[in-house]
Amino acid sequence: MNKSTIMRNLFTILFWLLLSVAPVFAADFQKGWEAYQRGDFATALQKWRPLAEQGDGRAQFNLGIMYDRGNGVAEDDKQAVYWYRKAAEQGESSAQSNLGIMYADGDGVAEAATQAVYWYRKAAEHGYAKAQYNLGYMYANSNGVAKDYTQAVYWYRKAAEQGHAWAQSNLGLMYLKGEGVAEDYILAYKWANLAAAQGYKNAANMKKQLRKRMTRAQIAEAQRLSREWSPKQYGE
Repeated sequence: MNKSTIMRNLFTILFWLLLSVAPVFAADFQKGWEAYQRGDFATALQKWRPLAEQGDGRAQFNLGIMYDRGNGVAEDDKQAVYWYRKAAEQGESSAQSNLGIMYADGDGVAEAATQAVYWYRKAAEHGYAKAQYNLGYMYANSNGVAKDYTQAVYWYRKAAEQGHAWAQSNLGLMYLKGEGVAEDYILAYKWANLAAAQGYKNAANMKKQLRKRMTRAQIAEAQRLSREWSPKQYGE
């Protein structure tokens, strides 16, 4: 048997092996998820740890969450960072975002704003709203990057368009102050109104401030824009 035939046979064996194993992985992951949802953290851990150790990014992220929150295990920030990093390095946006938060807060790892920005950006560029908001906040507050209101507005808008309430509120504030964008009370009210509708108190207070400065016609226009707005889907 020549070398090429051996390689083809080996590839065929591996291919069918992967096909037979993949459904098992999927089933175990789903069983872990169902257990987690009903608060059976021991079973979730039992199902997810083997998958995580075999390189499943979703299971790695979920283990990170469990260590981060102390669900079924002793709370351990270092272990949370370990598993977040494993998943983040495979491109899991949620893990990249959470790893950024760990660096920003110095939980389980030495505080490093530049590393927080690095991981936020990874997730933000893949459309992850939470990371987009956090990256905008870093730009607005010169944390890990030079202050840049234009970039802050850019990332706040990305998250706001997906319905992230804090991003909507902060984008409204940028329009109110004219930071990174031209001052515009109508757009400030629009974004504050959308955030307030989700129960965000800072946005509700901003609306009160804006109403004192706006005409009835301006308020009506801002409300119309709010009604016509619809969120973009993740990754659009």
